[in-house]
Parts: sequence; C-alpha cells; structure tokens
Amino acid sequence: MPEARQVRTRHPVGDWEDALVTGNGRQGALAHSTAGGIRLTLGHERLFLPVAESLPAPATARLLPELRELLRRGRSRAVAERIVAAAAEEHPGYAGTRWIDPLVGAAVLSYTPFDPRGGPVTRTCDLDSGLVTEELPDGTAHRVFASRADDAVVAEIASPAGLDGRLRLTPLEERPPVPLAVDSGAAPGLLTLRVGFPERPSGTLPGYTVTCAVSAEGGSVRADGAGLELRGVGRLRLVARVRVEAPEPGAPSTGPGPGPGPGTGPGPGAPVSAGGQAPEAPCGGTPGTAFDGMLDRHRAVHGALMSRFRLELDGGPGQPAHDAPGEDLLAAGPTPGLVTRLVDAGRYAIVSSCGDLPPTLQGVWSGTYDPPWRSGYTFDGNLPSAVAALHATGTPELMAGLFDLLDGMAGDLAENARRLYGCRGALLPPHASTSGRHNHFGPEWCLTCWTAGAAWMSRLYWDHYSYTRDRAFLRERALPFLTAAAEFHEDFLTDEGFSPSYSPENTPGDGDGQAAVNATMDVAVVRDLVRNLVRAHHVLGEPGARRWTRLGARLPGYRIAGNGELAEWAGPAGPVGQTERHGHRHASHLWPLWYESDPAFASPRLRAAAVAAVRARLDWWRGQESDEMAFGLVQLGLAAARLGLAAEAHETLALLATRYWRPTLVPTHNRGSLFNVDIGGGFPAVVAAMLAGSGEGRLDLLPALPREWPSGRVEGLRARGGVVVEHLEWSEGRASARLRSVEPRRTLVGLPDGTRRRVSLVPDRTVSLRFRLVTVQ
Repeated sequence: MPEARQVRTRHPVGDWEDALVTGNGRQGALAHSTAGGIRLTLGHERLFLPVAESLPAPATARLLPELRELLRRGRSRAVAERIVAAAAEEHPGYAGTRWIDPLVGAAVLSYTPFDPRGGPVTRTCDLDSGLVTEELPDGTAHRVFASRADDAVVAEIASPAGLDGRLRLTPLEERPPVPLAVDSGAAPGLLTLRVGFPERPSGTLPGYTVTCAVSAEGGSVRADGAGLELRGVGRLRLVARVRVEAPEPGAPSTGPGPGPGPGTGPGPGAPVSAGGQAPEAPCGGTPGTAFDGMLDRHRAVHGALMSRFRLELDGGPGQPAHDAPGEDLLAAGPTPGLVTRLVDAGRYAIVSSCGDLPPTLQGVWSGTYDPPWRSGYTFDGNLPSAVAALHATGTPELMAGLFDLLDGMAGDLAENARRLYGCRGALLPPHASTSGRHNHFGPEWCLTCWTAGAAWMSRLYWDHYSYTRDRAFLRERALPFLTAAAEFHEDFLTDEGFSPSYSPENTPGDGDGQAAVNATMDVAVVRDLVRNLVRAHHVLGEPGARRWTRLGARLPGYRIAGNGELAEWAGPAGPVGQTERHGHRHASHLWPLWYESDPAFASPRLRAAAVAAVRARLDWWRGQESDEMAFGLVQLGLAAARLGLAAEAHETLALLATRYWRPTLVPTHNRGSLFNVDIGGGFPAVVAAMLAGSGEGRLDLLPALPREWPSGRVEGLRARGGVVVEHLEWSEGRASARLRSVEPRRTLVGLPDGTRRRVSLVPDRTVSLRFRLVTVQ
C-alpha cells in the first residue's frame, strides 16, 4: 500500500500567503486559520478585477524600418523609447506602463469564536484528496476541500464543546483599486455576497456572486447584521460557490474565453461557471455524512489525477520521517525525501489549479486586489513552467485550458501581429489576463520586441499530439495554431534575421537596452516550429511541407561566444552590443534543450558550448544575490538534464528545494516570498527529465541520474511518441523498466551505459527491460 502523500505544518500563519491550498481548477480556497479563528479565502479562475481597459496594440508597424536602422547602429534603448513614444501619441492610455486586469480573491469565509484560546494550529493537506484539515487550540476542527465533482468549496467545522462564535462572508479586507458595489445577506441557512464591477466603455463582466449554504447540527443559529451568530452548535457544514457572471447580452466579453474543440468547456458566450456546474447541494441530513459523501465523489476524480504518477527516492538513514512537518523537511536540505515530497506538492498545486483555464501566476488562488504582476498568464516563462510536467506525469487532459485560452485569443493575436509589425499570423504578448492584446511594455522592458511567444506555445500543441497521438487534435487545433505562428515569421523575418528581437528579460552585456537582433530563443523556437510543421504535414498526409522547409532555410544559426559558451544572441557581437550577461534570472538561450533537443546540438562543438552556458549561468545562481524568479532554475535544470549533466541538474533542484517553498510546501516566486505556483510544475518537470528524456522515436532512460539518488522507483512517466514508462526502478548498479505505447511503434531506447536497443511497443502489452545502471556526472 503506497504511503499517504500529505503536507503537515505547525508554522504560524502571517497572512493568506501562508495558506494551505485546495482547488478544483475552477474554484479554490486558501485555508489560513489562526488560534483566533478559521479563515478561508475563496477564489475563482475567471475572477479578474476590471482595472485596466484593454487597448489595441500600438500601431508601430510603420516604424519598423526606423527601428531596424536604430538596431544596426547599436541604439537599443532608443528603439524601446521610440515605440513607447509612438504608443503614447496614438492613445493617452499608453502614457504610462499599462497593466493587465488582476486575479483577485472573491471573499473571506470566517468563523471567529467569542472566546478564542491561544496556542499553535496544526494544519494538514492530504494531496491525494485535496482535503485540508486545521485543528485550533480549543479543540475546534476544520476540514475543507474544493470539489471537482460538485464544483464547490465544501467545509466542515466541529467542536466537542460546541461552536460559540460568528460566521461571516465578507469581501477582502483591503481597499480595492476600483469602486465595488457590495451587497451581503445572512439567513440561518444561507450567506450571500454580491459584488458589482464598474462599467467600462467596451462592456465588462457585471460582477460575481458568492453563496454559502449553511447546515448546523445542534445548538442555535441566528442571523444578525454581521453574519450568523452560533451558540452551542456541534457541527457546521458549508457549501460555498463563486459564480463570475457573464456579460449582458450583446456586450463584448473581456474575460478569457475558451476556444473551439470538443468537450473542453463552455463557448465564449456561455455562462462562465456553467460548464459541469452541479446544482446547489442540499443542506438537510446529517452534516458529517453529507460532507464525507461529497468528499468521496471528489476524491474519485482528484485522486485519479494524482495517482497517475508516483516517485519514491531512497535516501538512506538520517532523513526526516515521511510525515515530518514541512518546516522540518525544508530544514534538512535537499534530501531525496524532500525531492519526492516537493514533486508531489508541486503536482498537487498545478492539478488543483487547472480548470477551464490554465494556472495563473498564483494558480486559482488570490488573497489580494493587487497581486504581484497582476497574477495573469506570463507566457515568456512562468506559464510554460507551470504546465511543464502535465504531459510527462500523465495528466495531458489538464492542458486543455491552455489551448482553450490561446484559441480564444486568436482575434487579438492576429490584431497584435498586424498592428505591431504589419504581419499575418499570430503574435502572443508576454503577459495577459482578460484579453490577448499586447498592452504591457515600457522603455526598460521592451516587450513588444518579443515575437517568440506563439512559436513557443506551438511546441506545447505539438507535444500534446506527441504524447497522446491524438490526430484529431493535431489536425483541428494544433496545425491551425502552428500555421498562424509560422505565417507571422514568414512576413517578419528579414535577410538580417529577427529584428527587432528580445531575450526575456535580459540586456546584452555591452548594450544600453533590451531590444536586440537575433535572440537565440527566437532562432530556436522558430527552428522547432518549422520541424514540427513539417512533421505535422507528413503525419496528416497534408501537402505544404515544402513551404515551411523554405522558411527554415531562411533562419540564422546558433553562435558560440568568444568565451566558448552558447551565445544568448545569435547575431554577431560588436556594433549592436550583444555580448553575454550571465547575472540574470532567465536562461532563454537554452530553449533548444528544454523539450526535444535541436538536432544542431548533435555537433560536439555546439554541445560543449551549451554545457559551458549552463555552468556559467548556474555560477550566478549560486550567489546570494540571485534570489528571485525561481523558474529560471527550472530552465537550467531542463537543459542540464537534456545534456546529461546529472550533477548540475541536481544542483538546480537543490536550489529550488531550499529557497522557494514555504513550510506549507506551496512554492514561491522569490526566495521565501511571493505566493506563486510556476515551479509547482517546473520542479517535477526537471525530475521527470532526469529520469527519462524523449523525442519522436527515441526514449532515453535515466539520462541524468545523480549520485544522491542511489535507488528509487517511478511509476507513470510519459514520453513523446506516445510511450508510457509504466515502471522504472534502479538500485545497486542495476535497473529495470516496463514500457508500452499508446499506438504500435518502434522506439530506440537509450540506456545509461551508452548502448541503444530497438524495441517494438504496442498498447496492450508491456515490454520489460533490464540494464546496467551507470551514474552519469
């Protein structure tokens, strides 16, 4: 019987960022109770506060010859300043940096005892069910989960001495950035909160409603102006739902709308919380019995997602116990036990925040009206990290929200391409929430110069086909998106390559700004896009592959810098000021090694340059000053694993594990601060890449196994080409694996000793392999 996967902590709660989390993808709850009472902050994946009206991307296509000439003269900063000035001349809304609409918390559901008792609160989260339990010093016990089966946050509060206190449903305590119309109500069986949003010229969501059905066992419940007064109540059951309202008929929607595609959610005009919505749960019956029944229904769905993948690493004696509190696990350092727990906790955070939409920076949770970076979808690093493990750990269906979001933005992405660069196709902004319009940029962060976004997302569309072998998805959804991404570059690419260009979010070492020419990321993503378009046409038997081969022939190659490293800017160094700068949190020039390795890196010289680049950037991360934006370490770890650098890959995990997790085992953006879920996906993705690397027709087993993991086992690894590693185990110099495939195929399996075996795989039969274990360093 596998050990239960849970998080336990007695670490005191300072604010909502210290919460244990539960979520069903659409709705979520932050549990951050103290000795003074129980607090649940409720959220919804579509609850973006309408703060900033989206504007058309600035019409800077006419400036392109001027911008390219400035770049030829090495005047990078002037390029960004010219774009900003032209945008401000076009619309006063661009006079300053324009931010996206923020993801915000919906309401706080609280129980405050009349006579609280001081002392620590014991808190536990069962990762396999999503059940959070909190025990207060006075004996009050609180359980809560966000049900996938009933699309509700379900809570139970019980006390052997009886609950004497007040139950309330209120907005967030801080002042909102825009005026909100708040109307609340209380009756013995129901708490309600209605919040209206201010109108915008283009129309907006009218607001949202929170309802909380209340069922009490014993004692008395009386409604007053502050909520519900409880006297001697033995047990409460609460069923809360957040409903974000659809626009009025005829008004344009500003919310992210799901695109086409069968069975992936409501269409753009549908009520945003209607898909899969269960009716209000009845409040009669025995509260405890009803709670447990709803939990069983939810566990069957959530538990199935979590159980797809399981990792065990044997670290030997002297490690903290399996059920040690999170604070003790973190204090012990990057032990194999901690790695295992963080893989589970990271997967839990991402699984719990994948619904009709993908995770934002904060998943489906927020306890503020002003989250860092507005907690939207950050496509130039954070969001790809958040979803990086969904395929490899066996939950490909959770990618649907990302594809729905992108397909729903198609009109905005085409508008961006046309207005910014006069091109066909799609141009994805680095940062978005309620629209896909390219609104966020400035003289320092010249984000309109980043043109790689749609090509990067194209890799995720291709990977979805590669892992699942879903040809209908490839034909109906992937191929159109890949084509739009490539059409932009057909028009945009010049004889000089990519100009302007951008390597998020770095400045060349001797440059005066971030605008550049031929960022290595741009070269890599379009090379990858071309390969995948050609493969897609061949798989589907469609004509047109030669068109994309011609685009590939126009692309520049990679460059090795004078110090022997893979250069971050493929264009020549010198007049345009594009020398290396390693003191930076991103590692975008390593993009060609994060997914399938670019075939160009079969060259020993280019591979050596990539190894040198990984080590140079890792040197900076070792320093005490490098304490921000954890997903840059994910980027390094993926590249190191692909290169077989086991020690370096493990070091990225060690830095991630010891710097970027709270005692709740919820990840952070900076060292010890800023609630953020992106490495919740990135951490298990690096671990998975160390255990299995893959490409079409190729599987590498244990390509970057570190000495720190002398034995272990993993179940449920997935690989490109539709290969499933049902079981992989290693110990004492030997290893074994069981493989199958979702469709018949021949696969070349690479083993740690450098040998290769050609294996025939079919869906309904596993193939067993035994091989020598070689620890690669």
